[in-house]
Amino acid sequence: ILMVDEKGKNMKCLTFFLMLPETVKNRSKKSSKKGNSSSSSNSKLPPVCYEIITLKTKKKKKMAADIFPRKKPANTNTTAVQQYHQQNLNNNNTIPAPNWQGLYPTIRERNAVMFNNDLMADVHFVVGPPGGTQRLPGHKYVLAVGSSVFHAMFYGELAEDKDEIRIPDVEPAAFLAMLKYIYCDEIDLAADTVLATLYAAKKYIVPHLARACVNFLETSLSAKNACVLLSQSCLFEEPDLTQRCWEVIDAQAELALKSEGFCDIDFQTLESILRRETLNAKEIVVFEAVLNWAEVECQRQELTATIENKRKVLGKALYLIRIPTMALDDFANGAAQSGILTLNETNDIFLWYTAAKKPELQFVSKPRKGLVPQRCHRFQSCAYRSNQWRYRGRCDSIQFAVDKRVFIAGFGLYGSSCGSAEYSAKIELKRQGVILGQNLSKYFSDGSSNTFPVWFEYPVQIEPDTFYTASVILDGNELSYFGQEGMTEVQCGKVTVQFQCSSDSTNGTGVQGGQIPELIFYA
Repeated sequence: ILMVDEKGKNMKCLTFFLMLPETVKNRSKKSSKKGNSSSSSNSKLPPVCYEIITLKTKKKKKMAADIFPRKKPANTNTTAVQQYHQQNLNNNNTIPAPNWQGLYPTIRERNAVMFNNDLMADVHFVVGPPGGTQRLPGHKYVLAVGSSVFHAMFYGELAEDKDEIRIPDVEPAAFLAMLKYIYCDEIDLAADTVLATLYAAKKYIVPHLARACVNFLETSLSAKNACVLLSQSCLFEEPDLTQRCWEVIDAQAELALKSEGFCDIDFQTLESILRRETLNAKEIVVFEAVLNWAEVECQRQELTATIENKRKVLGKALYLIRIPTMALDDFANGAAQSGILTLNETNDIFLWYTAAKKPELQFVSKPRKGLVPQRCHRFQSCAYRSNQWRYRGRCDSIQFAVDKRVFIAGFGLYGSSCGSAEYSAKIELKRQGVILGQNLSKYFSDGSSNTFPVWFEYPVQIEPDTFYTASVILDGNELSYFGQEGMTEVQCGKVTVQFQCSSDSTNGTGVQGGQIPELIFYA
C-alpha cells in the first residue's frame, strides 16, 4: 500500500504485504483434504506467513492542523460555523448538517463543537441552586479526559450510571466556563464569575484552569477587592494570592477598609486584618470600618443593628482595635461618642491618655508598626545657580518603570537654595495619560539641599514593566536646588527603577537633571 499526496511526492510510509506462493499452495491443499471439516478445525490451520517491510521517512510527524492549514472557508461554511458556535451558547445545538465534521480540520475544533451540545450527550447536569438551575449536556468520555473527578464519577469503581446529575453548589456560568476549558481548551474568565470558576476548578481538580483563575485575580487585584479575595484565597488554599492580597491591604489599608468589599468578609478574616501589625492606616479609620462591618453582619444574621447586637457580632474582635493609640481628638470626637464603648471603657481610655498611672485596658495599646517607606534617589549630586531653578507654574516631569509591583506614596522634592521658604506643590501620577493619583499640598524647606516629602492621599499601585509619569507643578518665589548627574537605572532594595524623559516636562526636568529627585514607595 503506497500513501502519497496529491502530487505523488513526500511519501510518508510504504508497507508491502507479500503472500508467498508456496504458502498459498500448501494452504489450498490442506483445505481440499479437509473439505468436510468443521469451521472450528479450519480456524486451527497455521496462519499465512506475511513478510512485512516498512519504510519510513525521516520527516517529523505532523498534526492535522499542520497538514491541513486553515483557509478562509466559503461564505456558506463560515455562516454554518458561526451558527454552530451560537448554538453552543444557546444550548440548542443538534447539528443538522450531515457532514459537519468537514467544517473543522482539527480534532480540537471538532471536539469543541460538542461543548454545551446535546448531540451524542450521554449525561446531563442540573447546575445551580434551587430556583436558578440550568440543565447542561455533557459527554462522559470528554469530561473524564479533562478531570480526574469526572473520571472517577463515570468510570471509577464506585461509578453510578445516572443520566442526570445535580450540582447545586456551582453557578451555571462558572460550570460552563469549566466545560469550555475541558472541551475547547479555551479559558474564558470574567471578573464577576472568576471566583465561582475557581471554586469549580478546585472541586473537579482542573489545575490549569485554577491557576489561570488565580492569575486573573492577581492581575485584577486592587484595594477595592483585596479583602474579599483575601477571604477567598484562604478558603481555596492559594498562598501566593493570599500574600498578594496582604501586600495590597498593608500598603493601601485605608482604601481597603473603606471599600464595600470589606463588609463582605467573614469573621475570621476580620480578626486576621485587625491583628495585622503592618496595617498602614490610622486607627480611627480601622474603628469606623469595623463598625460598618458590624452593621452589615447584623443584617446577615437578621438582627436589629443596635449597639448591643453590634458588640455581640464583634465579640472579642472589638478589643483588637487599638483605640488607645488614636490621636486624642480622634478618640474624643469619634470612638468616645460612637456608643459602642461602655461608660467604664470610655473613662479608662481617657485616663490612659491623661493620667500618670494608667489603668489596665482590654484593648491593644501598642501602636501598629505600619510600613517603612523606601526612597529611590535618582541623582548623584545636586547644585544651585543664581538663575536656576525657577518655578512659574511650569511642569517638572519624569517617566519611570519598575520590575516589581510597588505602591508610590509620594515624591521627594528639592527646596529653596536661598534660605527657608514655603512651596505649594501639585503632584500627579499618570499612566498613558490617565491620572492615577494627585494631591495639592504645601511643604516648608529649611534652605538645605535635603529633599522634602510630598505625599499622595493614598498610595498608588504601580505594575511592573510599564512606564508611569511623575509630575509636579511648584509655586514659590525662591530659587531651589536641582539634581544633576542623573541615572537611567537605580537599584533600590529588591526593586529596579528605570527613568526616561517625559514630554510633559516644560520646566527643564529630565533624566540628567532637574526636580523630582526621589520616588517614595512601599514594596
